[in-house]
Amino acid sequence: MKSKIKELIAKEMEAIQNIPIDGVVEKAVELIYTQVQINKGKVVVSGMGKAGQIGHNISTTLCSTGTPSVFIHPSEAQHGDMGLVQENDILVLISNSGKTREIVEFDTLIKRVYPNIKVILITGSSDCDLAKYSDVCLHTGNPKEICPLGLTPTTSTTVMTIVGDVLVVLLMEKIGYTKEQYAQRHHSGYLGQKARGDE
Repeated sequence: MKSKIKELIAKEMEAIQNIPIDGVVEKAVELIYTQVQINKGKVVVSGMGKAGQIGHNISTTLCSTGTPSVFIHPSEAQHGDMGLVQENDILVLISNSGKTREIVEFDTLIKRVYPNIKVILITGSSDCDLAKYSDVCLHTGNPKEICPLGLTPTTSTTVMTIVGDVLVVLLMEKIGYTKEQYAQRHHSGYLGQKARGDE
């Protein structure tokens, strides 16, 4: 069992190491910086299923580190939540296959309202239609799932998380985010105490 666990961890680590470092993430950072810090928009993140859970985490982490963001469930978007989106916002869409119906529909519907809205796609498929219609495509390296069926999102969600973390950290550095600013957004809990030096 121990050898199997080590094998699974090794495969996940290999997938992380296989994330392309091709200069594209820097373009995504610049685009988010422009839309949020200069044009005063926000990051609107959307994903379905497990990808949506990763998207929610990315969105809340952006919020707590100086980049305003909201998560919109792509199905709820079709029932009124699209009203959260404004023309200066930027979309971060997450779909491992790049074919998720709800995400494709969300992208289409938003662009009917705001044809020029900027879109960043996080995907394992760089040649999908969504990638063609996005301003920046962050390719995760198309990792194979460690699920024995090759179906359950496992490795794919790991690399999505890593890409999200990289975006967050680079944006923090770009805007010069300080511990004092962090403390202002974390009034309660251990992190708030640590940021203020109260621990």
